[in-house]
Amino acid sequence: MQITVTFRHVEPTPALRAYAEEKLERVKKYLRRPVDAHVILSVAKERHVAEITLQADHVTMFAKEETHDLYSAIDLALDKLEHQAQKLKAKRAEPPEPGAQRRIIRTQRVPAKPLSIEEAVEQLDLSGDEFLVFANASNQTLAVLYRKKDGSYGLIES
Repeated sequence: MQITVTFRHVEPTPALRAYAEEKLERVKKYLRRPVDAHVILSVAKERHVAEITLQADHVTMFAKEETHDLYSAIDLALDKLEHQAQKLKAKRAEPPEPGAQRRIIRTQRVPAKPLSIEEAVEQLDLSGDEFLVFANASNQTLAVLYRKKDGSYGLIES
């Protein structure tokens, strides 16, 4: 990880630089490929501000904290970054196993009326729905007529 520490209106000290670099190691464990970290430490009157930008895994994370001293500002900003990195890692977690149970959110019973394909297309146009379940009158099979993104229709028969 390449870490750049910039000091604004404050005397650059090796202790502050080492503290920021040491604390950034906490976030590194959540990322696959940490690329670049930029820490800006600034002081204006009583405001001590730590801004941290971390670019890793094709994502840019940013945290900014303002406190009464730079060490606590670094800690709070890194807490925010650590939380962001944890969320990123959870979002990119392994997908569930193929045999794992999936939650069914909503079920709906649909009566399968006997219709011809032309009647089903007409019914789908009138209803405005994305699909229509019907019994194909010509061969007595269950069928699903659906509207494609390009406006044409698809037919699934059992």
